[in-house]
Amino acid sequence: MEKRTRRVKTRHIILAVMCLMYFISYIDRVNIAVAGPIIRQEMGLTSGQLGLVFSAFAYPYAVMQIVGGWLADKYGPKRVLTILSLIWGVATLATGFAGSVAMLVGLRFLLGIGEGGAFPTATRAFTYWMPVAERGFAQGITHSFARLGGAVTPPLVLAVVAMGGWRDAFLLLGVASLAWTVLYMCCFTNSPEQHKRITPEETAEIGYRKGDCDRAKHAATPWRKLIHRMWLVTVVDFCYGWLLWVYLTWLPSYLKESRGFDLKQLALFTALPLLAGVIGDTLGGVVSDKLYKATGRLRLARCSVLVVGMGGSLAFLLPMLSATDPIAAVMFLSASFFFLEITNPVLWTLPLDIAGKYAGTAGGMMNTGFGVAGMISPVAFGFLIESTGSYDVPFTISACLLGVGIVAALFIDTSKTVEADEDRERHVLMGGGEPAFAHAGQGVGLQRHPLRRPLRWKK
Repeated sequence: MEKRTRRVKTRHIILAVMCLMYFISYIDRVNIAVAGPIIRQEMGLTSGQLGLVFSAFAYPYAVMQIVGGWLADKYGPKRVLTILSLIWGVATLATGFAGSVAMLVGLRFLLGIGEGGAFPTATRAFTYWMPVAERGFAQGITHSFARLGGAVTPPLVLAVVAMGGWRDAFLLLGVASLAWTVLYMCCFTNSPEQHKRITPEETAEIGYRKGDCDRAKHAATPWRKLIHRMWLVTVVDFCYGWLLWVYLTWLPSYLKESRGFDLKQLALFTALPLLAGVIGDTLGGVVSDKLYKATGRLRLARCSVLVVGMGGSLAFLLPMLSATDPIAAVMFLSASFFFLEITNPVLWTLPLDIAGKYAGTAGGMMNTGFGVAGMISPVAFGFLIESTGSYDVPFTISACLLGVGIVAALFIDTSKTVEADEDRERHVLMGGGEPAFAHAGQGVGLQRHPLRRPLRWKK
């Protein structure tokens, strides 16, 4: 018995494998930005051509959010994520052989297809592997690894470039991505009942019921219900994504042009906010899960973290605009990004809470907000800088969008789930009227996690 207690749980092994995926995929995503100046010099690219290479990733990435999530719901996350990781691994590897602008654009487009569906598919993978009380932590730690990947990419890629050239960097990263695919195929199954290592005790901890996975494959996707329940989450994700894309694209330029940092200082002070985000991602998920365990109120646990995160980000972004000391401005930016990233794990947990077996499609809907923000935010930010000659106006607009996100987060209700809608319709069809639980405190109810308090229905 003592031996079993110390045994690493299967879901934690799977979580570690998924953390590695987030880490590698984010390096594959941002490596082109680090190698960009060297590629431009070697191939003689113009600024417009390099910009085209950069942007080729964003459009298929946005489109593949819902497509990838839906495919994961219908065919299972193991098959879908295996194919997607093969696509982005091959695209990364082949970039090392690119010899023209057209080939670079095509491979970045292919990378966007592979990575676009990856995060919604990973979210769907957690549906039958993570208990409700651990979902926030799972989403937080995986996205922390994504931010860590973004933070280590510059020194990692530049070190390889210094030793062998930019092509070697892509070759090595492509091999790493393909190696992860093999690891994933060996370790992951769509549900606990398919895994040879799982124990009955851990299956009970997860709350998985035999046959849930197979039943989900045959369920028709309730598009209208998903849109109805997820559109507010998508709005919040757009507001979050707007400022995140600013950090990922314009932060070095802002620190250099507006705050006067030289190149040596730039490497350090660009990394500080991103490292603060690593901590914020993990902390946001942990705090949300702790709140849920302490109160049994899922809506409070999720929405309060959203409001505090976006509110804290706004509170530190505003004084950054008026800060006269460059170091103080970096500290405000770091604090703002820390609070911004607190919201990220909760945003990715909400599709699991609200959509359940449709979490892949719902996660894709949610992250479409981030994808659209990625297409608009960097361009709009640059246009406003060019037209006003200052960074103050675009940062002020970003602050206003944080305010919109806070208001929208207040109206998200995790008790209004897609499964609740389906149960309600099923009872109406079977009984010809409203379900009994709509009018009574007890009777036929929804499946609840053991930690949840019973629902108190209005009479």
